Amino acid sequence: MKAPEVIFSVDRTAFSSMVDSRSQTWESAEGASMNKRLSFLISLITSDNDYQLEQAAAGQETAGRLGINLEVVYADSDSVTQSQQLLKAIQGPPGSRPDAILFEPVGGTALPQVATAAVAAGIGWGVLNRDATYLSELRRTSKVPVFSVGSDHREIGRIEGRQIAALLPAGGAVLYIQGPSEDSCAQQRTTGMQETRPASVQLSLLRGQWTEGSAYRTVCSWLRLTTSQKARIDMVAAQNDVMALGARKAIEEQVGEAERERWMSLPFIGVDGLPKTGQSWVRTGLLTATVVVPPNTPLGIEAMVQALQKGLQPPERTYTTPSSFPAIEEVVSSRLDRATLSSRPPKR
Repeated sequence: MKAPEVIFSVDRTAFSSMVDSRSQTWESAEGASMNKRLSFLISLITSDNDYQLEQAAAGQETAGRLGINLEVVYADSDSVTQSQQLLKAIQGPPGSRPDAILFEPVGGTALPQVATAAVAAGIGWGVLNRDATYLSELRRTSKVPVFSVGSDHREIGRIEGRQIAALLPAGGAVLYIQGPSEDSCAQQRTTGMQETRPASVQLSLLRGQWTEGSAYRTVCSWLRLTTSQKARIDMVAAQNDVMALGARKAIEEQVGEAERERWMSLPFIGVDGLPKTGQSWVRTGLLTATVVVPPNTPLGIEAMVQALQKGLQPPERTYTTPSSFPAIEEVVSSRLDRATLSSRPPKR
């Protein structure tokens, strides 16, 4: 059965109840925004990643619809670069500063000192895809919106673990490619996956940097190890779709001809599930399954605009909801179909 395309959407009615009436208030920006168009800055991790590009595109669409100016910058996977980019915007002349910053942290700390500087300068602060531990304290005295909007990374990992269980019901060995070790998103996805994977499934863990090239390099290095040549892998899973593709490319190029056909017939799964990449790769057979993770820049922008206009804090944390693509039942069905086909005797 052909899986229907999953289109990202945001429940607009949810924003009418997002503002926390118990939070402190500040002077509403609604009157000021009638004369001055709001300006936001979004800082993302890298432009070498399909999900990050979708974050930017979804943010631009939302900004255009709401009539705000939006600048998007990329940190090239470097936390120092990201810190410098944000401080430059915060410390600029008052007339050139953004009204709010939304950023997806490169490192695990989510830049608490930069956050403090932004709030002191009267700039709203929104963290994307990270549970920043300093938010509660900062919100107590802040006179601008401070909040986070993220994906439920632990649930993303649980879904990937269920996909592994569906594809390897009898157990086996999985080559599992994680994101950076200091990244809490990667940590939470691994934790969730461990919760739902069968005990009969063994893992060989590798690290990537959320890009196709990084996964390609780490899998190439692993394939050159003597231990890898003795291992029998039954599945390749990655914490995003482009790393799954990078692993597939490395295997296709580096594995010897005698073993290549078996390797390329293995299930490959990833995460992000964008319509034009992950979902498309599932339909064409490059991937067996993915986890759809809606972009959260629209949610962050809308929450920030409403908070500035109403003068109230949004909820401290809001999450989007991930889903399996195709549905877990269809993953099981596709496995059974393949098993039936492989068990049939050849035609004479």
